[in-house]
Amino acid sequence: MRTVDSLRMKAPVERVFRAAMDVEQWPALLSHYRWVRMLERRPDGGLVEMAAWRPFGRFNYPTWWVSEMWIDPGEGAVRYRHVRGLTAGMDVVWRLDPIEGGTEVTIVHDWQGPRWPLVGRAAASLVIGPVFIHGIASRTLAGIARHVEGGNEGMRERGNDLPPFRQGGEVGRGVPPFRPSTEP
Repeated sequence: MRTVDSLRMKAPVERVFRAAMDVEQWPALLSHYRWVRMLERRPDGGLVEMAAWRPFGRFNYPTWWVSEMWIDPGEGAVRYRHVRGLTAGMDVVWRLDPIEGGTEVTIVHDWQGPRWPLVGRAAASLVIGPVFIHGIASRTLAGIARHVEGGNEGMRERGNDLPPFRQGGEVGRGVPPFRPSTEP
């Protein structure tokens, strides 16, 4: 399963990168994030616990996961590998590319699905990816955009309204594969 969400933000790459890597501030900026905790901190990232709501009308479904996080300013990327929760084994990359007037932000989620016999991959491709992962990622991009573009007032109340975004099966520019650091 691969989900791709992308949004053009009217802000410089440096500002967007700061917001993307400062995950501990996300609950204050993004109405759908319940909490984010750094369980282990390293200069290039750490182990981060995240919990978010996936809204379905008036009902909010709780989600939770723990990820290894790597920050790579040279590549303009923030990478994650989910290590706990339903989505353990998922690789995620936030790719930030400068464009005229701002930054193109693309989030790619790659995952084989849960280890459920017979239905794991189908559940990932038909429900978990397009409904949950895309639903949370698209809201995250919209909220980060409001913040970096200077319109973060009232963000907690407006968390479910989304600007136009792209979602597709592949990344056209070619997002490099996930390569976790082998250093201790």
